[in-house]
Amino acid sequence: MSDRHFDELATRFAEKIYGGAKGAIRLAVLQADLTEALPERPLRVLDVGAGLGHMALWLAERGHQVTLAEPAEPMLAGARERFAQAGVAATFIHAPWQQLPGRFSAPFDLVICHAVLEWLEQPAAILPALRDLTSDDGWLSLAFYNKDALIYRNLLKGHLRKLRKDEFAGEKQSLTPQRPLDPRQLESQLAACWQVEQRSGVRVFHDYMPRDFQAKAQLADLLEMELAHRRHPAFAGLGRYLHWICRPR
Repeated sequence: MSDRHFDELATRFAEKIYGGAKGAIRLAVLQADLTEALPERPLRVLDVGAGLGHMALWLAERGHQVTLAEPAEPMLAGARERFAQAGVAATFIHAPWQQLPGRFSAPFDLVICHAVLEWLEQPAAILPALRDLTSDDGWLSLAFYNKDALIYRNLLKGHLRKLRKDEFAGEKQSLTPQRPLDPRQLESQLAACWQVEQRSGVRVFHDYMPRDFQAKAQLADLLEMELAHRRHPAFAGLGRYLHWICRPR
């Protein structure tokens, strides 16, 4: 297993996801969390593994100075096009995370790392690099694919043999993340550099709904309920992704 970067097929898949309820819920939760956590002043922002630039564009449109770093050229091209259509300026860097430390003249106020760790061969290796890229009074916005949610979904579907084998990685060339993360293990790995200050679940119920219920539900209702329950003590940990806002130690 090695770090997974994305090709044209994955880019088209990502565009499809963001065109539907899953992507809309994800963006709504991430944006609500960041709106609550961040100060109302322009920030220098680095989006590591920026993908198609949805979050970066949202931040840039709010007056922040945004740098997008993405190792997959098809993804970065999509982000450039999205920014050009919006008439918003940004800096684009075609590079994996390993090439980012030491590249900039100053650390960033906010570092975004969304849906990256689960595609890495060694997810914990990126954590010190993210700290080096963040100012001492800055923020890390970390979203990752939640192993607990994957286990629960397999329990509901009766995939007990899969659970006994502890096989959760997506197959090679699959668009299922290759390494879902155990939140307790990740928090232990973060502890040397980061303090988790805010936690939310992303899609705490949507992905568990029967498909016919999903199809009938109004997006506005889904967004309202997902936002209302994203930090519920019983439901937040079931989010398909978890979003943690961290401060440097």
